[in-house]
Amino acid sequence: MRLGDIKNSIKDFWKEFRKVKSGLLGLVLLGLFLFILFFEPLLLPFSEANKRWKDITYWEDNPASAAPEWINLFTSKKRAVSQELEESRLEEKNAGTVRIIEETFVYDYRYDVAPSDLIFKASGSGNVTVIMSVERPDGQKIDLMRKPMEIQEGKEIRIAIDKTSKSDVLNFLKKLNALNGVTTQTLKTTDIIFSKIENSVSFTPDPLKGDYRILVSMILQKESDRIDSTSMKVAGRVQGILGTDNSKRDIWSGVLAGVKWALLIGLLTAVISVSIGVIYGVMSAYLGGWKDSLMQRIFEIFISVPLLPVLIVMSAVFKPSIWVIILIMSIFYWVGPVKTVRSMGLQIKEETYIEASRALGASNARIIFKHMVPLLVPYAFASMALYVPGAIVVEATLSLLGLGDPTIVTWGQLLQDAHSGGAMLSGMWWWVVPPGLAIALMGMTFAFVGFAMDKILNPKLKTR
Repeated sequence: MRLGDIKNSIKDFWKEFRKVKSGLLGLVLLGLFLFILFFEPLLLPFSEANKRWKDITYWEDNPASAAPEWINLFTSKKRAVSQELEESRLEEKNAGTVRIIEETFVYDYRYDVAPSDLIFKASGSGNVTVIMSVERPDGQKIDLMRKPMEIQEGKEIRIAIDKTSKSDVLNFLKKLNALNGVTTQTLKTTDIIFSKIENSVSFTPDPLKGDYRILVSMILQKESDRIDSTSMKVAGRVQGILGTDNSKRDIWSGVLAGVKWALLIGLLTAVISVSIGVIYGVMSAYLGGWKDSLMQRIFEIFISVPLLPVLIVMSAVFKPSIWVIILIMSIFYWVGPVKTVRSMGLQIKEETYIEASRALGASNARIIFKHMVPLLVPYAFASMALYVPGAIVVEATLSLLGLGDPTIVTWGQLLQDAHSGGAMLSGMWWWVVPPGLAIALMGMTFAFVGFAMDKILNPKLKTR
């Protein structure tokens, strides 16, 4: 019977909830965030983004400050997209004890703005001499580098053309008498490689489109030397859904990784603070007398203390931790529902069944937690939903001030990094707008749900 009553109550609540369109929108957005939360490992383009967000070496193959790929749809000049050159032609030659492994990577260049870098990686063991060159569609061949290197077991060598091949590309221009004042300081390696020679030294070089063959020869002197795997990546001028920051980190990965922390901060703070506030308000109303007066004076002390300055001081004094931030917010947020709950508790206290329970010898704790608090659960849920946005904004504010937890990836941390990195001055809007929009959407989600629940559960707000 009791289970049937619960089912009927849920059906009645849903019937009313469906009438509030903003509440349904809030549920859709909440479902979207929960979907991201549960399927985050599948959605993250960089699987270790959560653990290695601050590890610059994890992101070193990405282009720095690259815009999102989709901006190519709205610009006349198409920028090179980051991609992995997977297909290669492999040949191995023997000359006595010397082995030569030759690989050819083909890059179909069809853009107006050249990529920012070409990155070659190889793993194995021993000493190897790496020789790289590129054959252009116009038949010109540019020698990029020749360098002996050592590969340690379990590690890999990394060669970034933009830095290692400046002098070689400069020599290429010298041979063609096309220097025109270009130096290693003003030279952008990839701009020369992927542009027409006659315009290669201008600030807006004309692109030379077509198939580029990147030739890599690896000379192994000893029989014990070996190459296990190789790869070639083109670091473009645009990458991913939301681009990269100036540390080459993928913004889309950061925004997705921040969802779980936003939900944790908002929900945990709301549940703890509202639960304390509801119990405190009910106890104050039921106990009455001097106990009620004392509890209200304590309430007034807490409500008069400004939260943000306290959080700033605590975060500055102690090591910033997400758990400390949640704890401090809960300590000061609990005062929110107290007045409303106390007024409700004073009405419930006068009900006949409360008097009957007291006459039968029920303890104060039993009356409060068994008969009074359950009646306020619907109001508590509505209050929790409305408290979530505030908690998320407070954490974002602290992080923006540089007082957040640096060990996790939150939207506030993204905004703080964008601020310190001069994103707006550099025109990197994709570093600022996505985390800010995510905070706004998360706040709207719980605000819509909370307003809808409050409208249903508060008789004064009901409309027919």
